[in-house]
Amino acid sequence: MNEDRPPLASGALDRDAAARATPELLAAAWREPAARVLRMRGVEIPIIDGAPEGASAGNTTGLARLALHPTEGEAPTPGTAHAPGAVYLGRMAGAPMFAIDEPVPDHAAVDPAPDGERWVHPFLAAEQLPETERELLAVGSALLRWHESAGFSPRDGQPTDVIQGGWARRDARGAELFPRTDPAVIVLIEHEDRVLLGSNALWEAGRFSLLAGFVEAGESLEQTVEREVFEEAGVRLEQITYVTSQPWPFPRSLMLGFRARLAAGSDPADLTPDPEEISELRWFTREQLRTPEPGITLPGPVSIARWLIDRWVAEGDTGGH
Repeated sequence: MNEDRPPLASGALDRDAAARATPELLAAAWREPAARVLRMRGVEIPIIDGAPEGASAGNTTGLARLALHPTEGEAPTPGTAHAPGAVYLGRMAGAPMFAIDEPVPDHAAVDPAPDGERWVHPFLAAEQLPETERELLAVGSALLRWHESAGFSPRDGQPTDVIQGGWARRDARGAELFPRTDPAVIVLIEHEDRVLLGSNALWEAGRFSLLAGFVEAGESLEQTVEREVFEEAGVRLEQITYVTSQPWPFPRSLMLGFRARLAAGSDPADLTPDPEEISELRWFTREQLRTPEPGITLPGPVSIARWLIDRWVAEGDTGGH
């Protein structure tokens, strides 16, 4: 895993863009003996517990793996406007990878799952998957969820056709449609060796994360950081600095990570949470984040929020900024 990038953003998956535009190459990739399929049922994914062969000792990931199945017969072709068939994700360690969306079965009549395979929400498994498989999951989820809402042209309402191995659609007039990504900022706010976290009004009590929000029309990323933080916490910022980004395909966000400082002269105690979005705001020290008190829940390890927090905590051990 590349420690300089957050989870889901390692670039380990070869997206093999050259094969997307060539039906013959896509068909040949499906027939390769090493080709595999990731099946999804809505947002749920099939996993198998246990580290794959070759997993390094002491690795915090690799405690589970995706249940990837060999390709068989001909590749599923697009069905209804919302069923894209087999979407080509690219190559993982040289092997072609595809994704399909299958119906959620009637659990009263579902066939027994293969040995060790179980269906879970990605949030419950992503931390344990190898980084390449996490990226595979992110790409597959983003594409399949986009197809659910892109079956008809937004211009004339006519059905669209799947092209480029599932990476685009074409409407009746020949216009190409591509997956939508919604940019959102997320910011780690510092003041005198503490960071500001908020608890969303929809979360259970005690769950905290960094402040975040979507970019509005005609707005720069830095403007979004300033506006969102003032709206949610009532404070002004300075030294707003971009750090990194992370795809968050649940369903289609691109998280743009920033760091900033409380503006000079601002009172850190003068916080005004937006009552519709934020139930509580609190400053945390490194020690409080390193060892949270009972009842405090921090962001999950796969999120860019946790990645930014963990790096900030580690800076206290190394003396860095």
